[in-house]
Amino acid sequence: MNKEQMDGFKDKVKGKMKEEYGDSTNNTSKKSEGKMDQVKGTVKEKFGDVKEAFNKQK
Repeated sequence: MNKEQMDGFKDKVKGKMKEEYGDSTNNTSKKSEGKMDQVKGTVKEKFGDVKEAFNKQK
């Protein structure tokens, strides 16, 4: 697991927590922010996957 994959995972967890908080308090702004953090985390993880696959081929 490289840095990008770890950062992506952390962003996804943080986003899920924000989303759940926003859902439980009816705060749509926080819920949306959480969903965006999850998307950002997924993108970072995928970038890390590509980077790792590229490094293995060297």
